[in-house]
Amino acid sequence: MAITDNEPLPDGQDGEERPADAEAPAGVSLTEDILALLEDGKTYLEAEKAFQKSRAAFVADKGKRGVVRGLAAFAMIHLALIGMVVGLVIALSPLLTVWGAIAAVTGVLLVGGIVLTRSAINQFRAAGRSFGDDGK
Repeated sequence: MAITDNEPLPDGQDGEERPADAEAPAGVSLTEDILALLEDGKTYLEAEKAFQKSRAAFVADKGKRGVVRGLAAFAMIHLALIGMVVGLVIALSPLLTVWGAIAAVTGVLLVGGIVLTRSAINQFRAAGRSFGDDGK
């Protein structure tokens, strides 16, 4: 598009030099821009705060429900294991007498518990050594 002599040049391109103290074009001032930016930032922070509060409430609700279901599952598994132990005692009774079956099942469970306890203690000690300076 060619500019003819009859058309005015775009603002600031008319070939005339403007003085340094020339007035800014009519419109929004820098102060108004800064105030609008601060207001937008405040609105953003309020929206972010509301979002994080609702997110925390959602997570707390889901976490609470998860804990309740986990405890219920633990209780059911625990009862199933008790049933298995009782059934094992009943099944072994004809072979070992009632007292013999109770002693055998209890002994196996105690040995298993002791082995797992010692293993857990060793794991905790290894974890503790990773934090200590003594190298034991």
